[in-house]
Amino acid sequence: MNVNELIKSKLSFLGSSLLNDIVASSSQLNFEKDTELLREGQFVKVIPIVLTGLIKVFSRYEDKELLLYYIKPSESCVMSFSASLKNIPSQVFAITEEDTTVLLLPASKIDGWVKKFPNFNQLFFEQYNVRYHELLKTINHLLFDKLDVRLYNYLIEKKDITKKNPIKISHRQIANELGTAREVISRLLKKLEGENKVKQLSNQIKIL
Repeated sequence: MNVNELIKSKLSFLGSSLLNDIVASSSQLNFEKDTELLREGQFVKVIPIVLTGLIKVFSRYEDKELLLYYIKPSESCVMSFSASLKNIPSQVFAITEEDTTVLLLPASKIDGWVKKFPNFNQLFFEQYNVRYHELLKTINHLLFDKLDVRLYNYLIEKKDITKKNPIKISHRQIANELGTAREVISRLLKKLEGENKVKQLSNQIKIL
């Protein structure tokens, strides 16, 4: 399947007229895992739609990170979409979680597509609703769940999103995404392992 066929198969709900316009105006790029696509303070010039792979969107304060959401195939980044429409700097970071193929829509075209094609609005408005509920869930976890519960839920979500078990991930990365210290994560993983919820392998964690 060539790139244009991939785009049309993943985004067929947008309709042929808009898809033809998108293919003609946009670029398709492959990014290796751990490639930074967007930084806080950067003006948004392109809006990504993931065709294959996974992008992590997060905020950062000093040396701590907070995972906001993942962008999966056929999805885009609502924070980038919003920043491009308002012409304001990004408030988030975006990095590839695995090797990823991305369709990059020029921000200069977004306003016209929003006005001309109702289906284009559907792509983002549905995701606004999804992200809103995800952020509420994150806030509830931060306020009401103990860190060991947050850690276990995080690992379950990571397994479901990546479709991998065991998960190749370091204690440092988990600590960054949960906004805590590596030593705390190491201690809690031992606790979860003692409860037969996870098994730690060499550079990997298996959810049981």
